[in-house]
Amino acid sequence: MENPPSRRDSQMSHLRASDSNREQIAALLGEALSTGQLSHEEYSERLDSLYQAKTVGELEVLTHDLQVDRPRPAASPVSYAPGASSEPENIVAIFGGADRRGRWRVRRKTRALALFGGMRFDLTDAEFEAKEIEITVNAIFGGAEIILPEGVEVRCHGVGVFGGFDVHGSPDVDPSAPVVVVKGLALFGGVSGKARRRRDR
Repeated sequence: MENPPSRRDSQMSHLRASDSNREQIAALLGEALSTGQLSHEEYSERLDSLYQAKTVGELEVLTHDLQVDRPRPAASPVSYAPGASSEPENIVAIFGGADRRGRWRVRRKTRALALFGGMRFDLTDAEFEAKEIEITVNAIFGGAEIILPEGVEVRCHGVGVFGGFDVHGSPDVDPSAPVVVVKGLALFGGVSGKARRRRDR
């Protein structure tokens, strides 16, 4: 390749490249070909390198010397508020309800009990105390709903006994988003969860 682009580093360069990343770079290379910045041979060579690239940094190398409109990186889907607190938060709804929404801090560990009651956790505008948090929900003749920000990785280890325990996140995980581990028991009750886009401010 004549005048091969040199490697550059960024905060995202070490991350593994996704199919979406490759599609964006392929589109930029096509634009550069159409404007005469790349010859057909250079375009073909960079396209070959594109599909061999394993990290975002290797993809960035292929376009950093081109005059193209690059998409701005998406903002992180969550806010972090690191804290030294190691005490778990306990939330109880007995013959009643509990609701967490808006700007609230999600502790590293949260324990919730819904006994003949219901609870709802909306994490879309919450501040996360850690990169990985754990929520334990026990719903006995009760129910709980967890609403997660888009891009969050969810690990659901809950069990349903004469009930349902189904919490899942986005199909596409954002590397900057936290990992939410959900545990617990749904006994004659239900625990559900899904991802939702964060509200525009």
